[in-house]
Amino acid sequence: MDIHEYQAKKILSDFGVKIPRGGIVYSPENAENKAREIGGSKWVVKAQIHSGARGKAGGIIICNTPLEVAQATDKLLGKKLVTNQTGPEGKIINRIYIEEATDIDKELYLGLVFDRNSESIMVVASTEGGMGVEEISRKKPETIIRSKIEVAVGMQAFQARELAFGLGIETDLIRMASETIINCYKVFSELDATMVEINPLVISKQKEILALDCKMSFDNNAMFRLSEISELRDKSQEDPKEIYASDRGLNYVSLDGNIGNIINGAGLAMASMDMIKLAGGRPANFLDVGGGATPEKIVKAFKLITMDEKVEVILVNIFAGINRCDWVAEGIIQALKKIKIKVPLVIRLAGTNVEKGNKILKESKLNYIEAYTLEDAANKAVNAIKKK
Repeated sequence: MDIHEYQAKKILSDFGVKIPRGGIVYSPENAENKAREIGGSKWVVKAQIHSGARGKAGGIIICNTPLEVAQATDKLLGKKLVTNQTGPEGKIINRIYIEEATDIDKELYLGLVFDRNSESIMVVASTEGGMGVEEISRKKPETIIRSKIEVAVGMQAFQARELAFGLGIETDLIRMASETIINCYKVFSELDATMVEINPLVISKQKEILALDCKMSFDNNAMFRLSEISELRDKSQEDPKEIYASDRGLNYVSLDGNIGNIINGAGLAMASMDMIKLAGGRPANFLDVGGGATPEKIVKAFKLITMDEKVEVILVNIFAGINRCDWVAEGIIQALKKIKIKVPLVIRLAGTNVEKGNKILKESKLNYIEAYTLEDAANKAVNAIKKK
């Protein structure tokens, strides 16, 4: 789960990381008042969407008067912002963050992520803040510093100091920088985050260390015990299909292809997508209905697939182990009684009660294409599109 910049900054501030003064607004009039309330002589107007690279897309505007702040807010609110991370569909701006401008002396990069290879938390830092970490690794890889944190031990003070020294921070600010790094680690570990990225982390000319921009992502599976974080979810920034899926216990990721998949088990779903690609097709989604693919879940899966206008054929690929093919067949029949399918349907069943499941489908008089193996299912799905 992703959250907005202003929400991430509030969390950082609660954990002792310094941030510039700012506030969220929803109208130009509110924005002008907020600028006067913050004070100062220069402000930054920031579009709040779940995406980086907002500045390059015109989503961050520097203003010199409260009136300019109101005008910039009016320009952004309700508009669609397209960045290199949102894709061409962009995201609608529903809220604006007004922040005092910072007199920057130095920009740094600080990020915390899981390193699955070492089964630890990896802290990544660089002296080249203000640009994406991918760009840093491509253009100036020598500036990147990494520190592996053992989960059972946590970040130690000496590790934070080593990072601070590695970033070339002057001696008088080492303690402040170390505390900032440790506090960011506390956010990551205590709130079940999967990513905490501060870019840039700046040293101001007033010798303060401030988080100027921040992105955070959290483990969805931990949200049941972190209601205060779960409440920060903004569904307007998410794919409606993915919202529908997560609210109904389906594991779904939207892709850019045209073959919709209903599959049980993450491994089988990945193998099916690979086979579709090998057959010359493009999967429209990753959809895992789980090991217990009940008739009710199958109905929900069909509703989800039909929400995607790109889908030109639907492939149902079920291997019944815990499940039973006759249950799945009944679920498919129930779904097609409630939902009108306008595209070809390919069905491959295998495993427990496969003969009974196939018999139920055939006796139902459904209009579908029967497949017998994973390869056969992928080929028939691709061929069904070619015949249209």
